[in-house]
Amino acid sequence: MNLGVQHDMLRSELEEIVGASHISTQESDRLVYATDWFWLPQMWLDRGERPRTPDFIVHPGSASEVSEVLKIANSYRIPVVPWGGGSGSQGGALPLFGGIVLDTKRLDRIVDIDEISLTVTAQAGINGSQLEWALNERGLTLPHYPASANCATLGGYLAPRGSGTVSTKYGKAEDLVLSMEVVLPTGEVIRTPGVPQHAAGPDFFRLFLGSEGTLGVITEATMQVDYLPETRLFRALLFDDLSRALEAGRLLMTRRLEPTVIRIYDPRSTASRVKTILGHEYEGAYMVLGFDGDADIATLQERKALEICTRLGAEDLGREPGESWWEHRYDFYYPPQNLKLPWMYGTTETVSTYDRIERIYYAEKGAVESEYAAWNVDFIGHFSHWFHWGAMLYSRFIIRNPPEDAREAIRLHNRVWNTAMTAVLENGGMINEHHGIGLKLSRFMRRQYGAAWPMLEAIKRALDPNGIMNPGKVGFGPGTGVER
Repeated sequence: MNLGVQHDMLRSELEEIVGASHISTQESDRLVYATDWFWLPQMWLDRGERPRTPDFIVHPGSASEVSEVLKIANSYRIPVVPWGGGSGSQGGALPLFGGIVLDTKRLDRIVDIDEISLTVTAQAGINGSQLEWALNERGLTLPHYPASANCATLGGYLAPRGSGTVSTKYGKAEDLVLSMEVVLPTGEVIRTPGVPQHAAGPDFFRLFLGSEGTLGVITEATMQVDYLPETRLFRALLFDDLSRALEAGRLLMTRRLEPTVIRIYDPRSTASRVKTILGHEYEGAYMVLGFDGDADIATLQERKALEICTRLGAEDLGREPGESWWEHRYDFYYPPQNLKLPWMYGTTETVSTYDRIERIYYAEKGAVESEYAAWNVDFIGHFSHWFHWGAMLYSRFIIRNPPEDAREAIRLHNRVWNTAMTAVLENGGMINEHHGIGLKLSRFMRRQYGAAWPMLEAIKRALDPNGIMNPGKVGFGPGTGVER
């Protein structure tokens, strides 16, 4: 977009809504909001290239202020990019066309904790860890523990349909949300029904789960909470065969044993990441198994799970390696153990049914390793979020010596993603399970949905007629108000 002489006029209008102290156009702030945790913009900055920055960073303090900002943005045809904690890894918060970055972190209030229905209602900009601490004081928990909890927001949990560490038992963020307040692109403030399960017409509130700010701004949510468990039991097992480990995981789920955690590392991850971070040196498929709740029930579930695993050839490594994983589960994603520049890397995670998930793993691994052997690519994976019908593969590629030239690096990065996603799609997988689509996977959405994609585009046009909401993301192209 090109504001030209309108810049100061627009700033004055925005100041009337949120106050001068809640708007920034400082160069340092604009650079901060020019990148999230997507590898490409971080590499671009690292190589000394200039990123596209927002024209304004606006910090609204209420849904009504969000509404007024969106009305102004529609008048000027200015792009608006909602921003939570900035912890996304898909480029979903990048201001590709400038405009307004709408930082929601002032929306940080807990509205209500209902200990009868076991719900918490909070504004969408609240930090995930702070929300959890407040619940813990009452013996409650929001059982959504992503690695990003220390920096992510409640809205950031919901917008990309996120998963947490214990989703195998408690479900994803989308399974825990009961209702939401949403500001539509044209400024109307709506509330979804107060109960999630009903037969009063289509379940429209799920449109906003996974929309990543392209269909509106989530400003408040009511979430299901649970009592803090009486006990948590963890242990580790080792399989000499990945197939048998996956079969064990499938049986634990289809027999309804309700594990809190099943995490199976492929042999390459066992030999590298598990060894480096947890200090355990094993060969094979390393499984972490967890149960929680009342002690007698969790103990019985664990015992039955171990019977299944040992029948499939697992070696029981005992509690210490499993408890060590729980204590250090986030170390995989934070310095000094996280993947970082100058390496090139990407998390090409997918999800599918049990009959396909192992085939997808080997197809993707084979395609990436063969196509990029000259780059000494490392392909690793683990299976970390499980359902009654299938499992999620958290796969990664790592190239330790990528091209120095920024544009050559982009081309290589995109080719690797094309190879990985083609293998996933051709073998029946989804292009993502919980990180979201953002910019990174946007180009694959039409391939993912085929004949259904025009329907989603029609919904986007109906809700966002001027195309101002997070343009260029989730498969939706730039709207009428942005430079093409």
